[in-house]
Amino acid sequence: MAEYGEWTQKGATLSDVTARSEYGLSRDFIVKGIMAGRLEYREGLMWGNPYLRVLRGQLEKYITEEFGQEYLVKVKGQAELRKITREISQLKRKLNELQKKKASLEESLKTADQSAELGACIRQVTGRGK
Repeated sequence: MAEYGEWTQKGATLSDVTARSEYGLSRDFIVKGIMAGRLEYREGLMWGNPYLRVLRGQLEKYITEEFGQEYLVKVKGQAELRKITREISQLKRKLNELQKKKASLEESLKTADQSAELGACIRQVTGRGK
């Protein structure tokens, strides 16, 4: 059974859809665990679409019992690798945007410096800068 407050802790629950994507499970596997009494669940609706919420700890224990510890470690590693790869690509995009912005600013500052120098030369020649 779930510990007191376990359903409200951040990251302690996940939907059946998330469980399928993170652990490579089918909805039937999750329902089988619920029917066997191995998984506690709560029903939810999002924009009229029903889903099941299960406790992550119970699901991982059930996966370990059904497929073995090696499977769970492998799947969690793959999920972490996907997350890191996605974050790296997001950071690369952000870096490219910042480099373009930096180049643009440097170019506009160089143009502004050249304009200021030209203005100073003109004032010297015409004698208005004194």
